Amino acid sequence: MAGHIHRRGRRRALALFLLAPLVGEFLLGNTPLTNPLALLLFAPMYGGGALLIREAARRARRGWPTMIVLAAAYALLEEGPVDMMLFNRGYGGFDLGAAYAGTMLPGLGTSLQMLQDVLTMHTVWSICVPIALVEAFDAASEPRPWLSRRGTALVATIFVLGTALLCAFQVAGTGFVASPAQLAWSSAVIVALGVGAFFVGRSPAPVRGARAPRPRTVALAAFMVTSLYWARDLLPERFPGWLLCVAWFVLVGVCAAGYAHWARGRHWSPLHRLALAGGALLTYVWAGFVHGLSMGTPLPVAGAGSVLLGAGAVWLLRRAWRAAAGAGVSGGAEPGRGR
Repeated sequence: MAGHIHRRGRRRALALFLLAPLVGEFLLGNTPLTNPLALLLFAPMYGGGALLIREAARRARRGWPTMIVLAAAYALLEEGPVDMMLFNRGYGGFDLGAAYAGTMLPGLGTSLQMLQDVLTMHTVWSICVPIALVEAFDAASEPRPWLSRRGTALVATIFVLGTALLCAFQVAGTGFVASPAQLAWSSAVIVALGVGAFFVGRSPAPVRGARAPRPRTVALAAFMVTSLYWARDLLPERFPGWLLCVAWFVLVGVCAAGYAHWARGRHWSPLHRLALAGGALLTYVWAGFVHGLSMGTPLPVAGAGSVLLGAGAVWLLRRAWRAAAGAGVSGGAEPGRGR
Protein backbone atom coordinates (compact mmCIF):
# COMPACT_ATOMS: atom_id res chain seq x y z
CA MET A 1 0.00 0.00 0.00
CA ALA A 2 2.82 2.39 0.92
CA GLY A 3 4.54 1.67 -2.39
CA HIS A 4 1.35 2.50 -4.27
CA ILE A 5 1.04 5.81 -2.42
CA HIS A 6 4.66 6.67 -3.21
CA ARG A 7 4.21 5.84 -6.90
CA ARG A 8 1.05 7.95 -7.04
CA GLY A 9 2.87 10.83 -5.39
CA ARG A 10 5.68 10.66 -7.93
CA ARG A 11 3.14 10.65 -10.77
CA ARG A 12 1.43 13.73 -9.31
CA ALA A 13 4.82 15.44 -8.93
CA LEU A 14 5.77 14.69 -12.53
CA ALA A 15 2.38 15.93 -13.74
CA LEU A 16 2.84 19.24 -11.92
CA PHE A 17 6.44 19.52 -13.11
CA LEU A 18 5.25 19.45 -16.74
CA LEU A 19 1.91 21.21 -16.33
CA ALA A 20 3.31 24.41 -14.83
CA PRO A 21 5.40 25.39 -17.90
CA LEU A 22 2.66 24.21 -20.27
CA VAL A 23 0.24 26.65 -18.65
CA GLY A 24 2.70 29.41 -17.77
CA GLU A 25 4.46 29.58 -21.15
CA PHE A 26 2.65 27.63 -23.86
CA LEU A 27 -1.02 28.18 -23.04
CA LEU A 28 -0.23 31.85 -22.37
CA GLY A 29 1.18 32.16 -25.88
CA ASN A 30 4.65 33.23 -24.82
CA THR A 31 6.11 30.13 -26.45
CA PRO A 32 4.49 28.62 -29.59
CA LEU A 33 3.94 24.89 -30.05
CA THR A 34 6.44 25.03 -32.91
CA ASN A 35 9.14 25.21 -30.20
CA PRO A 36 8.42 22.06 -28.13
CA LEU A 37 11.99 21.71 -26.88
CA ALA A 38 11.44 24.87 -24.84
CA LEU A 39 9.47 22.69 -22.44
CA LEU A 40 12.74 21.07 -21.38
CA LEU A 41 14.22 24.50 -20.74
CA PHE A 42 11.29 25.91 -18.77
CA ALA A 43 10.23 22.84 -16.78
CA PRO A 44 13.08 23.01 -14.21
CA MET A 45 12.13 26.59 -13.29
CA TYR A 46 8.33 26.59 -13.66
CA GLY A 47 7.70 22.97 -12.74
CA GLY A 48 10.43 22.82 -10.14
CA GLY A 49 9.21 26.06 -8.56
CA ALA A 50 5.57 24.94 -8.42
CA LEU A 51 6.53 21.56 -7.00
CA LEU A 52 8.84 23.01 -4.34
CA ILE A 53 6.15 25.49 -3.28
CA ARG A 54 3.54 22.75 -3.01
CA GLU A 55 5.86 20.36 -1.15
CA ALA A 56 7.14 23.02 1.26
CA ALA A 57 3.62 24.09 2.19
CA ARG A 58 2.24 20.57 2.56
CA ARG A 59 5.27 19.30 4.48
CA ALA A 60 4.82 22.19 6.91
CA ARG A 61 1.09 21.33 7.12
CA ARG A 62 0.20 24.71 5.68
CA GLY A 63 -2.44 25.50 3.11
CA TRP A 64 -3.30 27.84 0.27
CA PRO A 65 -2.47 31.15 1.96
CA THR A 66 1.11 29.93 2.32
CA MET A 67 1.27 28.68 -1.26
CA ILE A 68 -0.11 31.95 -2.63
CA VAL A 69 2.55 34.01 -0.85
CA LEU A 70 5.28 31.61 -1.95
CA ALA A 71 3.95 31.88 -5.51
CA ALA A 72 4.32 35.67 -5.29
CA ALA A 73 7.93 35.18 -4.18
CA TYR A 74 8.49 32.89 -7.17
CA ALA A 75 7.03 35.53 -9.50
CA LEU A 76 9.53 38.13 -8.33
CA LEU A 77 12.39 35.61 -8.43
CA GLU A 78 11.73 34.64 -12.03
CA GLU A 79 11.31 38.14 -13.40
CA GLY A 80 13.79 39.79 -11.03
CA PRO A 81 17.15 38.14 -10.36
CA VAL A 82 16.70 35.32 -12.91
CA ASP A 83 15.66 36.87 -16.24
CA MET A 84 15.63 40.50 -14.99
CA MET A 85 12.62 41.49 -17.11
CA LEU A 86 11.53 43.83 -14.31
CA PHE A 87 14.58 46.00 -14.99
CA ASN A 88 15.41 45.43 -18.65
CA ARG A 89 13.47 48.01 -20.67
CA GLY A 90 14.37 46.28 -23.93
CA TYR A 91 13.52 42.75 -22.77
CA GLY A 92 12.64 40.31 -25.55
CA GLY A 93 13.12 42.95 -28.21
CA PHE A 94 10.13 44.96 -26.95
CA ASP A 95 10.26 48.56 -25.79
CA LEU A 96 8.99 47.90 -22.27
CA GLY A 97 10.29 51.27 -21.16
CA ALA A 98 7.81 52.98 -23.45
CA ALA A 99 5.00 50.51 -22.75
CA TYR A 100 5.24 51.05 -18.99
CA ALA A 101 6.53 54.63 -19.03
CA GLY A 102 3.54 56.06 -17.19
CA THR A 103 3.93 53.87 -14.13
CA MET A 104 7.70 53.79 -13.61
CA LEU A 105 9.01 53.77 -10.04
CA PRO A 106 12.38 55.55 -10.36
CA GLY A 107 13.61 54.49 -6.94
CA LEU A 108 13.13 50.82 -7.82
CA GLY A 109 14.06 50.92 -11.48
CA THR A 110 10.90 49.17 -12.58
CA SER A 111 7.22 49.85 -13.23
CA LEU A 112 4.31 49.42 -10.81
CA GLN A 113 2.13 48.06 -13.59
CA MET A 114 4.83 45.57 -14.60
CA LEU A 115 5.13 44.42 -11.00
CA GLN A 116 1.37 43.89 -10.93
CA ASP A 117 1.45 41.95 -14.20
CA VAL A 118 4.31 39.74 -13.04
CA LEU A 119 2.66 39.00 -9.70
CA THR A 120 -0.70 38.24 -11.31
CA MET A 121 0.47 35.99 -14.13
CA HIS A 122 2.95 33.89 -12.19
CA THR A 123 1.13 33.73 -8.85
CA VAL A 124 -2.20 32.75 -10.39
CA TRP A 125 -1.41 30.85 -13.59
CA SER A 126 2.18 29.66 -13.41
CA ILE A 127 1.92 28.27 -9.87
CA CYS A 128 -1.52 28.17 -8.21
CA VAL A 129 -3.64 26.97 -11.15
CA PRO A 130 -1.40 23.96 -11.94
CA ILE A 131 -1.17 22.99 -8.25
CA ALA A 132 -4.94 23.16 -7.81
CA LEU A 133 -5.54 21.10 -10.95
CA VAL A 134 -3.19 18.29 -9.94
CA GLU A 135 -4.27 18.29 -6.30
CA ALA A 136 -7.89 17.83 -7.38
CA PHE A 137 -7.07 14.23 -8.28
CA ASP A 138 -6.37 13.58 -4.57
CA ALA A 139 -9.33 15.61 -3.29
CA ALA A 140 -10.69 12.78 -1.14
CA SER A 141 -7.59 12.57 1.05
CA GLU A 142 -5.80 14.92 3.39
CA PRO A 143 -3.13 16.90 1.50
CA ARG A 144 0.31 15.42 2.09
CA PRO A 145 3.74 15.63 0.45
CA TRP A 146 4.16 13.75 -2.80
CA LEU A 147 7.93 13.35 -2.56
CA SER A 148 10.39 12.11 0.02
CA ARG A 149 12.95 14.51 1.42
CA ARG A 150 15.52 13.06 -0.98
CA GLY A 151 13.13 13.58 -3.90
CA THR A 152 12.46 17.14 -2.80
CA ALA A 153 16.20 17.81 -2.57
CA LEU A 154 16.60 16.49 -6.12
CA VAL A 155 13.87 18.81 -7.39
CA ALA A 156 15.50 21.72 -5.54
CA THR A 157 18.80 20.95 -7.28
CA ILE A 158 17.10 20.80 -10.67
CA PHE A 159 15.34 24.09 -9.93
CA VAL A 160 18.54 25.89 -8.94
CA LEU A 161 20.47 24.59 -11.94
CA GLY A 162 17.58 25.36 -14.31
CA THR A 163 17.11 28.92 -13.11
CA ALA A 164 20.87 29.52 -13.19
CA LEU A 165 20.99 28.26 -16.77
CA LEU A 166 18.11 30.50 -17.83
CA CYS A 167 19.77 33.47 -16.14
CA ALA A 168 23.01 32.74 -17.98
CA PHE A 169 21.14 32.49 -21.29
CA GLN A 170 19.45 35.84 -20.67
CA VAL A 171 22.67 37.62 -19.80
CA ALA A 172 24.53 36.08 -22.74
CA GLY A 173 21.71 36.89 -25.16
CA THR A 174 20.95 40.43 -24.06
CA GLY A 175 24.12 41.61 -22.35
CA PHE A 176 21.89 43.15 -19.68
CA VAL A 177 22.54 42.80 -15.97
CA ALA A 178 20.44 44.57 -13.34
CA SER A 179 22.16 46.98 -10.98
CA PRO A 180 23.26 45.80 -7.52
CA ALA A 181 20.56 47.98 -5.95
CA GLN A 182 17.84 46.42 -8.13
CA LEU A 183 19.01 42.91 -7.36
CA ALA A 184 19.28 43.78 -3.66
CA TRP A 185 15.74 45.11 -3.16
CA SER A 186 14.10 42.40 -5.24
CA SER A 187 16.05 39.68 -3.42
CA ALA A 188 15.12 41.16 -0.06
CA VAL A 189 11.42 41.15 -0.96
CA ILE A 190 11.66 37.56 -2.22
CA VAL A 191 13.25 36.41 1.05
CA ALA A 192 10.68 38.33 3.10
CA LEU A 193 7.82 36.73 1.20
CA GLY A 194 9.41 33.29 1.46
CA VAL A 195 9.74 33.57 5.24
CA GLY A 196 6.45 35.39 5.78
CA ALA A 197 4.54 32.74 3.86
CA PHE A 198 4.80 30.40 6.84
CA PHE A 199 3.40 32.99 9.23
CA VAL A 200 0.21 33.81 7.35
CA GLY A 201 -3.05 32.46 8.69
CA ARG A 202 -4.73 29.38 7.40
CA SER A 203 -7.87 29.45 5.26
CA PRO A 204 -10.83 31.15 7.00
CA ALA A 205 -12.95 29.05 9.32
CA PRO A 206 -16.60 28.51 8.32
CA VAL A 207 -19.23 30.97 9.53
CA ARG A 208 -22.50 29.57 10.85
CA GLY A 209 -25.37 30.27 8.50
CA ALA A 210 -23.19 31.16 5.52
CA ARG A 211 -23.35 28.91 2.48
CA ALA A 212 -20.83 28.59 -0.32
CA PRO A 213 -22.16 29.05 -3.86
CA ARG A 214 -22.28 26.17 -6.31
CA PRO A 215 -18.88 25.24 -7.77
CA ARG A 216 -20.02 26.10 -11.30
CA THR A 217 -20.95 29.58 -10.09
CA VAL A 218 -17.45 29.96 -8.64
CA ALA A 219 -15.92 28.80 -11.93
CA LEU A 220 -17.97 31.30 -13.93
CA ALA A 221 -17.00 34.12 -11.55
CA ALA A 222 -13.31 33.18 -11.81
CA PHE A 223 -13.50 33.13 -15.60
CA MET A 224 -15.20 36.53 -15.73
CA VAL A 225 -12.83 38.21 -13.28
CA THR A 226 -9.67 36.86 -14.88
CA SER A 227 -11.02 37.68 -18.35
CA LEU A 228 -11.64 41.22 -17.15
CA TYR A 229 -8.00 41.43 -16.12
CA TRP A 230 -6.78 40.26 -19.53
CA ALA A 231 -9.23 42.49 -21.38
CA ARG A 232 -6.79 45.35 -20.71
CA ASP A 233 -4.83 44.03 -23.73
CA LEU A 234 -7.74 45.18 -25.89
CA LEU A 235 -7.57 48.76 -24.62
CA PRO A 236 -5.97 51.53 -26.69
CA GLU A 237 -2.22 51.90 -26.21
CA ARG A 238 -2.65 55.42 -24.85
CA PHE A 239 -4.96 54.29 -22.05
CA PRO A 240 -3.51 55.71 -18.78
CA GLY A 241 -1.32 53.11 -17.10
CA TRP A 242 -1.85 54.55 -13.65
CA LEU A 243 -5.59 53.99 -14.05
CA LEU A 244 -4.92 50.33 -14.78
CA CYS A 245 -2.80 50.17 -11.62
CA VAL A 246 -5.66 51.54 -9.53
CA ALA A 247 -8.07 49.11 -11.19
CA TRP A 248 -5.70 46.24 -10.36
CA PHE A 249 -5.74 47.06 -6.65
CA VAL A 250 -9.54 47.29 -6.71
CA LEU A 251 -9.87 43.99 -8.56
CA VAL A 252 -7.48 42.18 -6.22
CA GLY A 253 -9.28 43.61 -3.20
CA VAL A 254 -12.67 42.52 -4.48
CA CYS A 255 -11.37 39.04 -5.29
CA ALA A 256 -9.75 38.64 -1.87
CA ALA A 257 -12.91 39.78 -0.08
CA GLY A 258 -15.09 37.57 -2.25
CA TYR A 259 -12.92 34.53 -1.66
CA ALA A 260 -12.84 35.14 2.11
CA HIS A 261 -16.63 35.39 2.15
CA TRP A 262 -17.26 32.31 0.00
CA ALA A 263 -14.65 30.15 1.72
CA ARG A 264 -16.39 30.73 5.06
CA GLY A 265 -19.60 29.22 3.76
CA ARG A 266 -20.81 25.71 4.51
CA HIS A 267 -19.78 23.03 2.02
CA TRP A 268 -16.78 24.96 0.68
CA SER A 269 -14.64 22.16 -0.70
CA PRO A 270 -11.70 21.25 -2.94
CA LEU A 271 -14.17 21.21 -5.83
CA HIS A 272 -14.73 24.93 -5.27
CA ARG A 273 -10.98 25.56 -5.33
CA LEU A 274 -10.76 23.57 -8.54
CA ALA A 275 -13.57 25.75 -9.90
CA LEU A 276 -11.49 28.85 -9.17
CA ALA A 277 -8.49 27.34 -10.94
CA GLY A 278 -10.61 26.05 -13.81
CA GLY A 279 -12.19 29.41 -14.52
CA ALA A 280 -8.75 31.03 -14.60
CA LEU A 281 -7.38 28.23 -16.80
CA LEU A 282 -10.11 28.74 -19.41
CA THR A 283 -9.30 32.46 -19.52
CA TYR A 284 -5.80 31.58 -20.72
CA VAL A 285 -7.32 29.70 -23.66
CA TRP A 286 -8.58 32.93 -25.28
CA ALA A 287 -6.08 35.30 -23.69
CA GLY A 288 -3.18 33.13 -24.85
CA PHE A 289 -4.30 33.48 -28.45
CA VAL A 290 -4.43 37.28 -28.20
CA HIS A 291 -1.16 37.40 -26.28
CA GLY A 292 0.55 35.11 -28.78
CA LEU A 293 -0.38 37.45 -31.63
CA SER A 294 0.98 40.40 -29.66
CA MET A 295 4.25 38.48 -29.26
CA GLY A 296 4.55 38.24 -33.03
CA THR A 297 3.44 34.63 -33.44
CA PRO A 298 1.93 34.08 -36.92
CA LEU A 299 -1.87 33.80 -36.90
CA PRO A 300 -2.01 30.13 -38.08
CA VAL A 301 0.53 29.07 -35.44
CA ALA A 302 -1.18 31.03 -32.65
CA GLY A 303 -4.59 29.71 -33.68
CA ALA A 304 -3.47 26.09 -33.88
CA GLY A 305 -1.68 26.36 -30.54
CA SER A 306 -4.74 27.83 -28.84
CA VAL A 307 -7.00 25.12 -30.25
CA LEU A 308 -4.72 22.21 -29.34
CA LEU A 309 -3.66 23.50 -25.94
CA GLY A 310 -7.17 24.73 -25.19
CA ALA A 311 -8.58 21.29 -25.96
CA GLY A 312 -5.97 19.77 -23.66
CA ALA A 313 -6.85 22.26 -20.91
CA VAL A 314 -10.56 21.43 -21.17
CA TRP A 315 -9.81 17.68 -21.17
CA LEU A 316 -7.63 17.97 -18.06
CA LEU A 317 -10.16 20.16 -16.30
CA ARG A 318 -12.96 17.67 -17.01
CA ARG A 319 -10.89 14.81 -15.63
CA ALA A 320 -9.96 16.79 -12.52
CA TRP A 321 -13.59 17.81 -12.03
CA ARG A 322 -14.80 14.22 -12.25
CA ALA A 323 -12.10 13.08 -9.84
CA ALA A 324 -12.99 15.73 -7.26
CA ALA A 325 -16.74 15.27 -7.67
CA GLY A 326 -16.38 11.50 -7.57
CA ALA A 327 -14.50 11.81 -4.28
CA GLY A 328 -17.68 13.23 -2.76
CA VAL A 329 -16.25 16.64 -1.84
CA SER A 330 -18.77 18.86 -3.61
CA GLY A 331 -20.82 19.09 -0.49
CA GLY A 332 -20.67 18.29 3.20
CA ALA A 333 -17.58 18.46 5.30
CA GLU A 334 -14.39 19.05 3.43
CA PRO A 335 -11.44 16.77 4.17
CA GLY A 336 -8.65 18.90 5.59
CA ARG A 337 -10.68 22.11 5.48
CA GLY A 338 -8.53 25.20 5.51
CA ARG A 339 -5.70 23.31 3.82
